[in-house]
Amino acid sequence: MESYTDGTGDPNKLKDLIEQSLDADKAEDVVSIALDESAALADHMIIASGRSSRQVGAMAEKLAERLKSLGYKDIHIEGMGECNWVIVDAGDAIVHLFRPEVREFYNIEKMWQTPSNAKDNNTVDHAPAF
Repeated sequence: MESYTDGTGDPNKLKDLIEQSLDADKAEDVVSIALDESAALADHMIIASGRSSRQVGAMAEKLAERLKSLGYKDIHIEGMGECNWVIVDAGDAIVHLFRPEVREFYNIEKMWQTPSNAKDNNTVDHAPAF
């Protein structure tokens, strides 16, 4: 899998940095999903909520700034126009930031869960079977 990181090659370090950034910005209901190799899009998916469109946009901007300051390159952000659902592509990790009602509507955590790991709310260890 191609890595857009600072060269550490450690996707778990990236995930930890993202979670720390979201925690600092008071993100709610943070869920980390470890994707298996068949997903081929990233190693981790992190999903979180902000209380308002303004908070969702600010969390995305701050996250991108923090990662870039640590040497991570090619950070891409989509969805900043409305800030209902913003995606931050950090290469080895994809971050979905939602307003709560939008997150509830799309319920992407359910799509990525399997019956064996659906009991754990904070970490999911699989990709969907399509």
